[in-house]
Amino acid sequence: MKQHIEQLIQTALEQLVKTGALAVVIPAIQIDNTKDKQHGDFASNIALMLAKSAQRKPRDVAELIVQHLPASPHVAKTDIAGPGFINFFLSPHAFYSVIPDILAANETYGRVDLGKGKRILVEFVSSNPTGPLHVGHGRHAAYGAVVCDLLEAVGYRAHREYYVNDAGRQMDILAVSVWLRYLELCGEKLLFPTNAYKGTYVIDIANELKTKYGNALVKSSQDVFADLPKDEPDGGDKELYIDAVIANARRLLDEEGYLNVFDLSLNLILVDIRNDLAEFGLEFQEWFSERAFTQSDVVDRMFARLKKAGLAYEREGALWFRATDFQDEKDRVLERANGQRTYFANDLAYHINKFERGFDEAIDIFGSDHHGYIPRMKAGLQANGVPAEKLTYLLVQFVTLYRGGQQAQMSTRSGSFVTLRELRAEVGNDAARYFYVMRRCEQHVDFDLDLAKSHSNDNPVYYIQYAHARICSVFRQLPDKGMLYDEAIGLANLVLLKEPQEMQLLGTLGRYKEVIVTAAMQHEPHQLTNYLRELANDFHGYYNAHQFLVEDVALRQARLALIRATRQVLVNGLTLLGISTPETM
Repeated sequence: MKQHIEQLIQTALEQLVKTGALAVVIPAIQIDNTKDKQHGDFASNIALMLAKSAQRKPRDVAELIVQHLPASPHVAKTDIAGPGFINFFLSPHAFYSVIPDILAANETYGRVDLGKGKRILVEFVSSNPTGPLHVGHGRHAAYGAVVCDLLEAVGYRAHREYYVNDAGRQMDILAVSVWLRYLELCGEKLLFPTNAYKGTYVIDIANELKTKYGNALVKSSQDVFADLPKDEPDGGDKELYIDAVIANARRLLDEEGYLNVFDLSLNLILVDIRNDLAEFGLEFQEWFSERAFTQSDVVDRMFARLKKAGLAYEREGALWFRATDFQDEKDRVLERANGQRTYFANDLAYHINKFERGFDEAIDIFGSDHHGYIPRMKAGLQANGVPAEKLTYLLVQFVTLYRGGQQAQMSTRSGSFVTLRELRAEVGNDAARYFYVMRRCEQHVDFDLDLAKSHSNDNPVYYIQYAHARICSVFRQLPDKGMLYDEAIGLANLVLLKEPQEMQLLGTLGRYKEVIVTAAMQHEPHQLTNYLRELANDFHGYYNAHQFLVEDVALRQARLALIRATRQVLVNGLTLLGISTPETM
């Protein structure tokens, strides 16, 4: 309905400009929901925006606009308030018209084509494959999935991509952690490094390694720990220590043996992550391997381009990017003096590749600790001919999990963490999905397991699903009462819907399209969760106040049409959130 009001104002302004009554450039027209329905259903400040350029008082401009508004069956009246706000009061027809619109469109109701098929690559989760996904990763997964579904609902083509960090130091630490556990299983006595991965999943992978290779990869623990610096408990440097263990492992196993350990560890964890996400209702179109990508010549070609453009230079044996030429706070190292590329260099090449693959825009959904990383990445894109505004960063805050009033700790290294799979087993996919996205992504989430599992009105996902189940229950009662649902009769008698609860429900239904558009364009799934809770609240209030299966056939069918439309919007909204719609509860 907002778009309809906007079009009425646009038409009036075009007529006024054409006749010379107003000499202005028509700006974007803003329509807002009124907080107090005594002041109408919608309001616009367009007259105040135009007053200065029109050289008239805002109320005079407002009067001109109102006088030239086209007639509309959806608008009962208008008035001018305060300094020049135009208030619009909707007619009953405007409220009733939403029901046939919903019932005609069914599962496609709320979908629009704002995106015109533009392709957006959305990278999310992208957790290092060094262990199972924990509850923090789950928030990234749920948020990214819903952002993609909302974008597709408004006409974009979303490409879901997981960047597999299968190269680099953390993967080496995982491989060595698995190999050391394997040595223990084979009878070697050793002191496990403080900086290795300690989760029970590491032992599980070590068992798989032993099953596949037997004792073929066994080396003496004395050789493994020969000539090492001190580990942390002895007052040493744990980072230097684990790096030295990795170097010894590479030397003792040779390249083939080391890759056998590395690849088996990587593949088993990736399979676990894929399965976990699939069970959570999420499938990626692409699992993009960092190792395969960086082993090609793509990074070297990027270096050559930057050097040719004078945007890369050598200093003290290292290769630097002139990031300060693009508003970054300092220049960035691309390749160290020892010839090792930085993570930034590989990541920049990967982001350039996103656009080389033909995507119109890219969205990165990362943790909040990536905030300082954004300027250098946008600088790098600009240096390679990609406009900075084509890349959007959405930063997701942390999740704190509470069980029985106690905070659960999360650490992939130590193994003392709660996995996404454990969370899903405890509260179910539906509650996990809803609770993960019910706050803005930049807000911290305190995940209350007791609330998520409760069958009460305080649990928002239960409350919304219960509204859907109640509507299904009403329709199941029809045969037992010798009644049928006749949609044609219902649609022909919508004017009988006059109760305050009915008008409230109709008004909320009429906002669904607007909510989907704003939630999608602002990347804010919580707008949809808030809306669905409001819709459920309106329905429960209606359910408690009035009978639906009344004797009056016309009124009964009109009410059934209303709640059937309500059910459809609940289904459409919950589907976008990846949440089920049970018919009984």
